[in-house]
Amino acid sequence: MENVPGLFASMVFDDHVMRQMLPKGVYLSLKRTMSEASALDEDVADVVAAAMKDWAVSKGATHFTHWFQPMTGVTAEKHDSFLSIDRNGSVIMDFSGKELIKGEPDASSFPSGGLRATFEARGYTAWDPTSYAFIKDDTLCIPTAFCSYNGQILDKKTPLLRSMDAISRQAVRALALFGKEVKRVSATIGAEQEYFLVDKKDYSGRLDLRLAGRTVIGAPAAKGQEKEDHYFGSIRPRVKAFMEDLDRELWQLGIPAKTEHNEVAPCQHEMAPIFDTANKATDANQLTMEVMRKVADRHGFACLLHEKPFAGINGSGKHNNWALSSDTGENLLDPGSTPGENAQFLLFLTAVIAAVDEYQDLLRISVASAGNDHRLGANEAPPAIVSIFVGEELDGVISSIVDDKVVRGGSTSGHIDIGTSVLPKLSKDNSDRNRTSPFAFTGNKFEFRMPGSSFNIACTNVMLNTAVADFLERFCCELEAAADFNSALNILIKRELGAHRRILFNGNGYSREWETEAMRRGLSNYKRTPDALIHYCDEKNVSLFIRHGIYTRQEMESRMEIGLEEYRKAVQIEASVMLEMLGRQVVPAAVAFSKDVALSIGAKTTVGIPAEGERKLCAGITSRIDVLSECIERLEESLSSVPSGIYEAAKWCADVVLPRMDDCRKCSDKLETLVGKKYWPMPTYSDILFYV
Repeated sequence: MENVPGLFASMVFDDHVMRQMLPKGVYLSLKRTMSEASALDEDVADVVAAAMKDWAVSKGATHFTHWFQPMTGVTAEKHDSFLSIDRNGSVIMDFSGKELIKGEPDASSFPSGGLRATFEARGYTAWDPTSYAFIKDDTLCIPTAFCSYNGQILDKKTPLLRSMDAISRQAVRALALFGKEVKRVSATIGAEQEYFLVDKKDYSGRLDLRLAGRTVIGAPAAKGQEKEDHYFGSIRPRVKAFMEDLDRELWQLGIPAKTEHNEVAPCQHEMAPIFDTANKATDANQLTMEVMRKVADRHGFACLLHEKPFAGINGSGKHNNWALSSDTGENLLDPGSTPGENAQFLLFLTAVIAAVDEYQDLLRISVASAGNDHRLGANEAPPAIVSIFVGEELDGVISSIVDDKVVRGGSTSGHIDIGTSVLPKLSKDNSDRNRTSPFAFTGNKFEFRMPGSSFNIACTNVMLNTAVADFLERFCCELEAAADFNSALNILIKRELGAHRRILFNGNGYSREWETEAMRRGLSNYKRTPDALIHYCDEKNVSLFIRHGIYTRQEMESRMEIGLEEYRKAVQIEASVMLEMLGRQVVPAAVAFSKDVALSIGAKTTVGIPAEGERKLCAGITSRIDVLSECIERLEESLSSVPSGIYEAAKWCADVVLPRMDDCRKCSDKLETLVGKKYWPMPTYSDILFYV
């Protein structure tokens, strides 16, 4: 058996390595920077860089890179070797503090949303010492932030770090109200990752999978997920070998991969790690997706991370489990069992409920994409309506506070007096597992289930951290000025829970009744990405991020533009791929098959055999080819008529291009069921989803 403790983080320049290799003063200075998010002392940078280089070289590394997360949604890196030439012309391995702290990659081809002109190519990467460096593919990877020459944010890490500082500041203030002295509070994340594994030869035979990540055509297999036999089923040996290899790779990188199982759809699986701080968890999830693809390739698989690679079966999401933890180890979302802890828990719970209600649009925006639009609200994932599930027991507590009702099993005073009475101890599983809820309380954390499987979770956690920080700040200002803390706390929590109670919903999020009820409550329901993104720069949202120093107005406008452009490009690529497959594969295959059927009819007719069934088949195929040709023409016309405006183009893709793609697909999928198997030019769903 492999020595897992010895393997774990063996490729990470973590605390254990730093303690061994750095002088005590340098180590303590760096740890202070990491734990308190304070500025790094410049005089320690060279010492840290030298130790990092020596450690990396001892592990076989020859290069280093500033590993960053631009607005593409994936990671980026530019490799430089440690090789240097000394004065005598000898080759040495060198790495300076300057190279560690700052890099200068070309920024010209990364999305900027108009923040800089194309000719302004310079960008800077800056070391993020709060996230450990690691070795990947014989290269020392240094997690960094990425900004433009003029300092504008061009990445997803920088706003995440700022949002972590914002929520820490306000949570520390809130804890001080309860007599607790802590230096930092961290948002902690556990990101469950769903994915599909398909045979590489089937993947290679599908242009749509290779270029768009999903099948834009394809008739359903005779069997899908109806029998519910794949979910938590026995893992196929070939897949198990992949999972074991994946665990080894992730463990070496310090990623605590914990859970693995089959998901609902055929070929669908899930991996879940142990919680970590939002920054490290985001880095780890980006690495996880990259490693999944690499390991899958070694095992003859293609790993699909698109939200909806196959129509008619479940798509893939990424559950973002979010909690708050102090540097003393206290989980601030644990209800506890003593009066003081109860009141503290209720204050933080109220801040989360109010934040999700006030900024529900931002949470929806954080998960908006062309791929995720196919998944949300499809009776397999949460709806596009943001709501909070708290479970029956906690809902009873909230009702007792707002409505002055008796809480079940709780206070003898008729209702909860937050300052003196004891909140009923909540059982660990009191919140059930309502899979239809977008934002569910699960005992001591919240599980946000809307993010898509391919997403960088940084954006979601920027939104969530900042929104909760905003309400904690409002609460602290009010409570700090109060003459009677307990009385003020009672008034505040009752008022805020009453004001934001509309966001709470414990029922079936898939039902039509809920959609009607949500509209009555005034909750937003942005079913398509352009409908959501256009609200990103609403004044309340701009004000929020400016107040907490996360974004400037210009940086927000750029992100809205990038999101809309990304949506337009995704739809246009899918439509173009569809046109190529239909024109060069589907129509020729249908014509060839119908021709052979016609020849068979002719041969049989000459000897007096009626062949009526073949006549109907040939006529039906020919008729559908004609309909498909008309649909292709309409789709081509829609692509040539995309408006020039960024929002207008995205909306056109949603309103016109996608419906015309659906028309094409219906015709193509019907032809697939009629054309002979040997004529069909690509692997079918039956081939892909049920490989041996």
